[in-house]
Amino acid sequence: MHTANRPPIARIVGASLIGTTIEWYDFFLYTSAAALVFNKLFFPASDPLTGTLLAFLTYAVGFLARPIGGLVFGHFGDRLGRKKLLILSLVLMGGSTCAMGVLPTFATAGVAAPLLLTFLRLVQGFALGGEWGGAVLIVSEHGDEKRRGFWASWPQCGAPGGNLLATAVLAILAATQSDATFLAWGWRIPFLLSGVLLLIGLWIRLAVAESPVFLAARRQAAERGEKHVPVVDVFRRNGRQVLVTIGARMAENVSYYVLTAFILVYVTTGLHLPKGTGLTAVLIGSAVHFVTIPLWGLLSDRVGRKPVYLFGAIAMAVWGFAFFALLDTKSTAVIVVATTIGLVLHGAMYGPQAAFFAEQFPTRVRYTGLSVGGQLSSIAAGAVAPLIAVALFQRWGSTIPVSLYVAAMCALTVVALLAARETRGTSLHSEDSDEAIVVVPSRGGV
Repeated sequence: MHTANRPPIARIVGASLIGTTIEWYDFFLYTSAAALVFNKLFFPASDPLTGTLLAFLTYAVGFLARPIGGLVFGHFGDRLGRKKLLILSLVLMGGSTCAMGVLPTFATAGVAAPLLLTFLRLVQGFALGGEWGGAVLIVSEHGDEKRRGFWASWPQCGAPGGNLLATAVLAILAATQSDATFLAWGWRIPFLLSGVLLLIGLWIRLAVAESPVFLAARRQAAERGEKHVPVVDVFRRNGRQVLVTIGARMAENVSYYVLTAFILVYVTTGLHLPKGTGLTAVLIGSAVHFVTIPLWGLLSDRVGRKPVYLFGAIAMAVWGFAFFALLDTKSTAVIVVATTIGLVLHGAMYGPQAAFFAEQFPTRVRYTGLSVGGQLSSIAAGAVAPLIAVALFQRWGSTIPVSLYVAAMCALTVVALLAARETRGTSLHSEDSDEAIVVVPSRGGV
């Protein structure tokens, strides 16, 4: 397909960004609620930290479903197309989140309440497991090699965008309602709001065109009479790239959930500050994060994916110690600065990630490889990060073990990146992920 025949890339990026923002809003809404509300409403018989651990266990269940979602959505996305699966993921995510808003609590339904909550969390995770890979691919495969890092980084902004939206809604409710009112019914409002967002997201995504790279690859395969099973092919022929993807996400995943989820626990339980302090820090930090992610993606178009990603991993290993030292000042302004800097450094990994991972795989298994590799790491990293952080803090009464945990995950990511090849300028039309590496001149701009 010629560039002149393609829909404007800005429209594709906008549709992908809005969709991912809505889905991440749903996912992060649960994260914040697990730290602030669910420990009281669904696990009321426990002490505060233990109740939080149990709430985060249901939170982690969503991550367990993500690789399954990535496998299923990736497999069919590589066979049927990116667009169909993206629409399905949005429906599943929005529907499950809206249903959480009408769940009975432990006080009225007993043990059935946390069981229903866990089931809906599974559906959320399953949907998000297929969402991320498809969203970044449909942008990557519509764009061009010279500016792919910049354009593909915009769907990544859906994560801080969704977190920003979820945190903002919770912060407004916390500021306008008493704790008793918020616990009684106020917490349901942001979950029910997801139903409205779902309709908006569907309207936008239905107008998105299918990936031209996928259509070209499917046409060529049909002409050659080829049949393939993506879920088998990706492990048989691209196992190394899957491992690189898993390793590269470890530091990014762990650091993000420590910065945005564990902070809410530590600020309220460890520092005994109002919950609004942590919410404000995440809110402001997410806004800055949203703006800086595309800048890191743009930089990766100039200097390469690996240098930018490596900088982020190494810097985060160091910041993991400074972060808690600044939190311990108990100054709201300092806590905001600490969180914001941490999220900006996280963006150095998250910005180039979409293009870097997409460029690792050939078209026939790209959705599967990207989703499976990215989501398998979510079990070992994001799913357990708040659990491990809370457990370490509970056991040692100090945040130093938490900082060491973050640093260890950063070391794993550095090893994975050193084992990976530089992919800047790779043609996504290549059917061999180790061929057709075209280095783009560093002067290419947006």
